Amino acid sequence: MTFEQRLNFYAKQTEDFLDEYLNTTGCVGQEKIVEAMRYSALAGGKRLRPALTMEFCRISCGDAERALPFAAALEMIHTYSLIHDDLPCMDDDDLRRGKPTNHKVFGEAMAVLAGDALLTQAFELATKNTDLSPALVLRAVNDLAREAGVLGMIGGQVLDLDGEGKLLDYDALVRLQARKTGALMRTAAHMGCILGEASQKQFDAADRYASALGLAFQIQDDILDIEGDEQELGKPIGSDSENKKSTFPKLLGLTACHEQVRKLTDEAVDSIAAAFEDCSFLESLAYSLVNRRK
Repeated sequence: MTFEQRLNFYAKQTEDFLDEYLNTTGCVGQEKIVEAMRYSALAGGKRLRPALTMEFCRISCGDAERALPFAAALEMIHTYSLIHDDLPCMDDDDLRRGKPTNHKVFGEAMAVLAGDALLTQAFELATKNTDLSPALVLRAVNDLAREAGVLGMIGGQVLDLDGEGKLLDYDALVRLQARKTGALMRTAAHMGCILGEASQKQFDAADRYASALGLAFQIQDDILDIEGDEQELGKPIGSDSENKKSTFPKLLGLTACHEQVRKLTDEAVDSIAAAFEDCSFLESLAYSLVNRRK
């Protein structure tokens, strides 16, 4: 497969899996909450994190599909975080992926519950797999829970809220984004390696790749919040400035940010070169994010 074909294949597998898993069968009386969950979970997107999980599993053991339920669970957690991030008490955004945000369609209370439900059912999904050894499942789920929690994504969101109205220095901003954005990138790579029974050397290389890629991704996001096109992005631009958030462009300037994205992308690619035999997809994925417009 070409890079684009494999990326689209992973995205379709994830989309089809979520479509089948998130249904109203056996949910009599709960159709509204399932509809709210599906609205955001099936709204498209790059499906970047599932692709990382499945690809690291593939290049570790040759079988990407064993990681599919975990990739879908990770996407459910990512989706819940977006629903909550868009709420009026957080970023108060009206658009996500070119559509009205969840709370604009279903109301704030139902949006909170949709996010809660996606988070909860993600762990139900990840732990119901009986085809893999319990030890592998436990290790993967533990990693996912840690990186999604107070030492990972949630902790990053707390730092983000605490940093509003303040000019954070570079190290503080990196710590914030390593959790808020980087944590789910890391667990995507970690779970792929765990489920693929990769060596410790490969696991460590995957961690370095995901850490560098996650920071590059966030800096590019900050750039697009200034230079991007709202219609192409599918969400408002300028929201970071409106919410008085510290960003890399505000701290470093746009030119330095573009340079940093390229440097981090090279670091990501270099980190896996000696650890895996087939790095072509991951290399292409990293470089595709450098010049992304959405």
